[in-house]
Amino acid sequence: MTVALATPRSGLNLARMWRDAPALTGVAALLTLAMIPLFAALVLDGRLFQGESVWIKPLKFHSALVIYLITLAFFARYVAPATRMSRLWRGYIAVVCFTVLGEIAWVGGAASFQTASHFNIVNPVMTALYGLMGAFAVTLTSANLVMGIAIWRNKDSRLPSALQLSIALGLIATFVLTLIVAGYMSSTLGHFVGTSTRSLAVLGWSRDAGDFRVPHLFATHALHAVPLVGLAVARLAPAQGRMAVIAATVAYSGFVLALFAQALAGQPFLPALG
Repeated sequence: MTVALATPRSGLNLARMWRDAPALTGVAALLTLAMIPLFAALVLDGRLFQGESVWIKPLKFHSALVIYLITLAFFARYVAPATRMSRLWRGYIAVVCFTVLGEIAWVGGAASFQTASHFNIVNPVMTALYGLMGAFAVTLTSANLVMGIAIWRNKDSRLPSALQLSIALGLIATFVLTLIVAGYMSSTLGHFVGTSTRSLAVLGWSRDAGDFRVPHLFATHALHAVPLVGLAVARLAPAQGRMAVIAATVAYSGFVLALFAQALAGQPFLPALG
């Protein structure tokens, strides 16, 4: 009973998120509002790039980064207040937010010129920016590692130990797995291993070649998957909670790495879907 009462029930309290992580919450709100003109452009601008509207990719990036920022803003409440209010922490979060805005400007700018942002070796400006944006991507992803360690070290989070551990490990695993998958993908000339002629609806994943976007997506969502396990075990089996969280982190990491190996082998995700 005590454990159940200790688990968080506040949900997405925007006022608290603004108090605990104003920069992260503010940029998330800005990117959400910026999707309105992007949807308008999607309707009004008929230009295509590689068979789809030039504005699809910016919309996907906005959506993904809003989810990422909101998640970090929510988890910020479990960072020790003294850490959150320190000048070093606020300066670091400001740098993270700057890199997020830089990534959005890069992807949106490429779309406006009807060209590729990633793997663009034709346009010399975009080619030069690709390396810089790689550094930006590592910086914004490092927020997972920094926040994960800060939550792990917080001795007064008032969370069940399994849940606190799951949030910390989920964030840290997100950084490590994303660094492996995205780092390798960025060193290649594209998403695919092999020649792709068919794709899965909506997600666009290749149905006949290896596609690094599959493990990349799952890698970036370890910060959601592992804490969900922590929340469940904190309520249902608190005595075995920490071991269950560690096992879940290892299993999820193995799953992502298996998807990565599948892509490296040139095999599509869930080939039975055809």
